Amino acid sequence: MKLKLKTVFLLYFMVSLMGLVYALMQLGQRCDCREHDLPKDRTISQLRGELHKLHEQMRKSEPTKASKKTSLPTIYVITPTYARLVQKAELTRLSQTFLHVPQLHWILVEDAPHKTPLVRDFLAASGLTYTHLHMLTPKERKLQEGDPTWLKPRGAEQRNEGLRWLREMAAAAGGKGPTIESAVVYFADDDNTYSLQLFEEMRYTVKVSVWPVGLVGGMKFERPVVENGKVVRFHTGWRPSRPFPIDMAGFAVSLKLVLDNPEARFDGDAQIGFLESSFLQNMVTMEELEPKADMCNKVLVWHTRTEKPKMKREEALIKQGLGSDPNVEV
Repeated sequence: MKLKLKTVFLLYFMVSLMGLVYALMQLGQRCDCREHDLPKDRTISQLRGELHKLHEQMRKSEPTKASKKTSLPTIYVITPTYARLVQKAELTRLSQTFLHVPQLHWILVEDAPHKTPLVRDFLAASGLTYTHLHMLTPKERKLQEGDPTWLKPRGAEQRNEGLRWLREMAAAAGGKGPTIESAVVYFADDDNTYSLQLFEEMRYTVKVSVWPVGLVGGMKFERPVVENGKVVRFHTGWRPSRPFPIDMAGFAVSLKLVLDNPEARFDGDAQIGFLESSFLQNMVTMEELEPKADMCNKVLVWHTRTEKPKMKREEALIKQGLGSDPNVEV
């Protein structure tokens, strides 16, 4: 019978306490060898035997836990990011969620001509397994100041760069092995909020798994509608006729499916709302989608964009020559 580590520690403490009490009882007593009879010797011998068994079980339990962790399918999370005042704050929030997810590899892709020191140092101190990449969005595809967020697809180049890295990594490994064939790819933006349960829901994706997303598209949630275990349509407030009217945070893809479809990518020139469809439509059909999160009845991810900070006082101080200390990193 296998003992839990907590039970082992409890038994170890009780046996140690009994030994301590017995030793204290002997202090100050005259040594009379005639009193050291066989029953006492037998009890001490049994206690020592129990201690030895507990030590062995404790020694064996740690490798078992480690092997269980490494046997989990890897989740590769691709996150586009760009320089802004709240960047480090949002990356901090996201990374501290990821720290609680076993067997996760974070692929962070900067929208920049080169890797920035802020993101490089942040990742180095994060405690996560990560890959740091960069890919600059062409000027004609960038949103300009004051543009609504929905005007142009965002993050396409960065997500494609993450997919490129995964394909090259898999090719270098021969395209086989449990860490590749069972792995999952998820596209997690740095301004969303994620339940830890979401990552366990997606971990065993066969092709494409789907679930609801909260606070999106001007609605409390959007979700796939499931009947008899199959996705039959989508509950969405805009263009439900799209091939896959789904939010970027609402699906995960098996790495094997990505590798089997080397041309699959996000189209940076896609129509508004069609970015997800441009990636999924040639890899999977609606009938093949795998509903998760209680048959798509539970929201486990939310769009919670951080409000853009107002810097009027900061700007006024700068005009007076009293700006912030440049040595302080925000």
